[in-house]
Order: sequence, then structure tokens, then C-alpha cells
Amino acid sequence: MDGNLNVVHQNNVQFDSELPEFRTQGGVHLHADRLTVSSPVLMWVKALDLLLDKMKRAGLDFSRVRALSGSGQQHGSVYWRRGASETLKQLDPDQNLYQLLQGSFSVSDSPVWMDSSSRQQCQDLQAAAGGALRLAEITGSRAYERFTGNQIAKVRQTRPEDYQDAERISLVSSFAASLFLGDYAAIDYSDGSGMNLLDIRTRNWSEICLEATSPHLDRLLGAPVPSESVLGPVSSYFVRRYGFCESCRVVAFTGDNPASLAGMRLHVCVCMCVCSFKNGSLTRERIRNECAGASWENFSAALRDTPLGNNGNMGFYFDSMEITPPAVGVHRFDPDDNELSSLSPQVEVRALVEGQFLSRRLHAERLGYSIIPGTRVLATGGASSNKEILQVLSDVFNAPVYTIDLSNSACLGSAYRALHGLAAESGVSFCDVVKKAPDPQLVATPHPTAQEVYGRMLKRYARLEERVLQETRPRSMAATTDQL
Repeated sequence: MDGNLNVVHQNNVQFDSELPEFRTQGGVHLHADRLTVSSPVLMWVKALDLLLDKMKRAGLDFSRVRALSGSGQQHGSVYWRRGASETLKQLDPDQNLYQLLQGSFSVSDSPVWMDSSSRQQCQDLQAAAGGALRLAEITGSRAYERFTGNQIAKVRQTRPEDYQDAERISLVSSFAASLFLGDYAAIDYSDGSGMNLLDIRTRNWSEICLEATSPHLDRLLGAPVPSESVLGPVSSYFVRRYGFCESCRVVAFTGDNPASLAGMRLHVCVCMCVCSFKNGSLTRERIRNECAGASWENFSAALRDTPLGNNGNMGFYFDSMEITPPAVGVHRFDPDDNELSSLSPQVEVRALVEGQFLSRRLHAERLGYSIIPGTRVLATGGASSNKEILQVLSDVFNAPVYTIDLSNSACLGSAYRALHGLAAESGVSFCDVVKKAPDPQLVATPHPTAQEVYGRMLKRYARLEERVLQETRPRSMAATTDQL
């Protein structure tokens, strides 16, 4: 991005297709228990090699880059092996990072945000903190299986030798920043707040949570820093290998959720509340492949050719254990609430998309949000380029939908934050940094009958969701699913 906030280059690496040797599905390894989900750390490293090589071949002049920042999927953790810090400081520019960092990680597959295997550790943390509500008062939320503190506790308990061999634990965001910095990068406040470890009021690690997770854990995490912090100059490795300027600054990396908020310029928020769901784009892709001939055009046509409300047919599509609600499996219902084994392809497509957005609205309203005059929905991500999906979103929420020109708001937000990192040293606010950015554009408005149709469906969806939850909830979860 240039100084006038114009995007001048975009590039990407697709994990599954361009790095097939890691055998991932959607960039992750799905384990047999359907709860454990991980990603190979060296896949991320090799992807960065490929990405920078692509950018260089495309003619991007790295010497013009004054600052860089980035985002990583929230809640993932990376375990640096003892001695890795020295390796980072002495990287040979004649070799790629994948070769140089082969032995730098004590845990080869990182727990990621989709993992749901740390239920016991969540219960232990809540008990140590004095209950779910008390933990939420300290860290911002009750204990969640995917949150990093609980994943760290599980690694310590189940893989003690690997844990003892770690000299630093990074989030995915601070891990990526460490590669550019040539040293261990600090965790920023925003991403740190998704760990069940940070006291959100003092912005320091909570002693209660640290002790419950692992004694002396603060030594492995390092001190958290403000999100606009300049961590230092880019590593000499990138100067010599790719031609970065020695004065290029590395600004603290953050999680994908706060980066997306920055990309959509939601700087007026003093607090954000996140409802996370696992079964999103990958589930849509599966239904696209099965019901629309692997074609997004056919998928969109199915949405155009089926009516609002889908003639009463409804579906719940949880390919893996969902976060909200904690349920698994595919459940289809006819207009009389009878469970079905299948739907016609077009009806299946609409049932999936309507069900996903009904779930988002239901759980947003349970958190206290209301659809009132003036409400608008800001959409980002890959699906935000699909007009038919956005139309269903607008209809379900009975609100206009807006998008930004660039679908990847997390990347855009990271570029904004890099610029802010430079400007913040002179006291310039984020609001001032992004004031030249274009406003979001209106892309969909609700159908006149949407409020009537989906108002009824929302109540029915809530009732059927509870039925699905009761049928699929493991007994041991019954006492831990209280919502805050």
C-alpha cells in the first residue's frame, strides 16, 4: 500500500494446492478424534518463502517499503526450540527460511483456532480463576478450548518433553513478526487478549491465569506491547536476500480479527465482541462441490432460483465440532420440523447459507445486539465478493450490507497498521491515518418481505438449534457450555 492508501500489489500462496507435501485440508490437519486440529509450522515458513519470491518476480521493489505489519489466525501457538533465537539472528541469505528453520520448533504441528480438544484445561482454568464469570471479568471471556492459554496447558501436560524444550511461545502473529524481525517478537495487546491469559484492564499477564496454565509462563511469552508498537528494523536477512531497506520498520503483528476491524476502519469502537464459528467457508466449499458441480456460478444460481425462507426447509451444517453452539453433524429439517436425510441440491445450497446467517444473527442478538433502523452489516472475506450470498445476508439481518473494495480486510488492516506504527511515533492517531481511505460501498438491501420471513424463521431456528444441541452434546459438556 502506498502513502495515499492505494493498494499497489496483492499476492498469495494457497497452502493445499501449492504446498501439497504438507497434506493439509483448508490449511490444517484434521485429526481422527474430530476435536484436534493443527497446522504444520514449517508450512507457514515455506509459504512465506514462496510468497516473497512471487512478489520479487512480480517486480515489487522491496527497497521502497518503509514499514510492514501483518496478521495471523488468532489463538494458534508456536513453540520455538531452545537455541532458535540464535538461529533467527544469524540467518544465511543464500538459503530460504524453510531450510534454515528446520530444527527450530519443539512442536511441529501447532494447535490452531479450530481445535476443541482442551476441554479439561478450560475447566481447570475456570476453577482456578473462581468460575467462568470471574475469568471473563479478568480476560474478557470464559475459557474456550481454542484459546491459547488452554492449548499451552494441554501441550505442557500431554507433551512435557516438547514443552520443556521450548524457549519461547509465540502466537501465529508474533511468530510471523519474529521471522521478519530476526528475533522473538512481542505479542500485541489485541491478539494477547484472545488467550485467556491477559488481564484486559492492566494489559499485563494475569498471575492467576499464568499459574493455572504453567508456572513461570511469562518467561516463555515475553511482555505484551501496544498494538502500534514499532518492534525494530527488518532483519538483515531480508535486506540481503530481497532488497529491503535497512531502515524498514517492523510494526507489531496482530490477530486476523483485530486486523480486519482495522481494515474496515472500525476505529470508533472502544471494545469489540467476537462470536466465532468454525463451519464457514470450508463447509460452503463442500456443499458447492457436492450440490453445485464445484462451481460458484451454479452455487449463486441456486440462491437466485430458490425463495426466501426456502419453503420452510432448514439445515445445520457442522462438519467439525462447532464453537457456537457446541454441536457436530449435518441436520436437515422439513417445514414440519421432521429431520431429513437429504435435500435437493438447490434447496441444500439455500439451507446452508440461510442457516449460517440465521446462526450469526441469533447469537449476535443473544449477546445483546439488536437490528434497529440504521443498522448496517459490513462484510469481508472471500464470500464478500459473491452478490447472491450477500443478498441472503442482507435479507436474514433485514439490513443493508456494505463491503470494502478489497475482500481481504485483514491484509488491508495490517498495511494500515504498518503506516500507523510510523505515524504513532509522532502522535498521529489511527483515525487520522486512514481518513483518506474509501468508504464501504452498499452492495445489497433487504427484500421487502425479508423481515416477516426471517423473523419467524429465527425463532424456529433457535428452537431447532436447541434440539440439535441436546441430541449431539456430549454428556461431559453439559456443565461447561454456559454462555457469557
